[in-house]
Amino acid sequence: MNVLFLGATRGMGRALARQMAARGDQLYLLGRDEDQLARSAADLAARGKAGAPGVGMCDLGDPTTFEPAIAEASAALGGLDCVVVTAGLFGTQDALEDDLDRAYTLLQVNFAGTVVFCEHARRALMAKGGGTLCVFSSVAGDRGRKPVGIYGASKAGLSAYLEALDHRYRADGLVTVCVKPGFVKTGMTAGLKPPPFAGEPEPVARRVLKAIDRGTPMIYAPFMWRWVMFVIKLLPRFVMRKVGF
Repeated sequence: MNVLFLGATRGMGRALARQMAARGDQLYLLGRDEDQLARSAADLAARGKAGAPGVGMCDLGDPTTFEPAIAEASAALGGLDCVVVTAGLFGTQDALEDDLDRAYTLLQVNFAGTVVFCEHARRALMAKGGGTLCVFSSVAGDRGRKPVGIYGASKAGLSAYLEALDHRYRADGLVTVCVKPGFVKTGMTAGLKPPPFAGEPEPVARRVLKAIDRGTPMIYAPFMWRWVMFVIKLLPRFVMRKVGF
């Protein structure tokens, strides 16, 4: 496949890009850090079977970069089969409550910026007859919880958008895959105490790759988080007010 990545320079995005490169997919990387993009491209070129990935600048905080970056990637690859979005911001609830400018930026990037980027990606994919749009949301968006109220709100909106996108356009050839990771041990979660069922990037990436190939509309990763969130969504509000997760 010809795959456009936004967010392949670290964490789960890097693990997924490595697995796609290793099986021969042709990649194009977008990001806002030129040095990280160059290092990631060199790493993927050494691991891959389809040559060095192209790179381009794109910032989820700057919507003016979206359309030209996607168009450049499509031209370089000779068309897009798949767009993967793993980029986003994270902050603890305490940090976001203490810094509302940071909270505003996170909400803008994780929801508004990501949705508008996906709309540009949708247009590019459907202009060529369709394709797959795989976007990382989070289990944090499944229910309002004390430790992730603001971050979770940004992901709740994104998950709802992705579900609606799949309902609206799958019959026309656009396959939307919403990934809901639980706690995964990446740089984003460094310094936080891992809960039970914490995952590693590589197994999560393998699960996501299967979902992309199968066109699965929504997955939890690691798989156990499907049942964890099933239970959490069943808890009554008076219980949720008392517990700290």
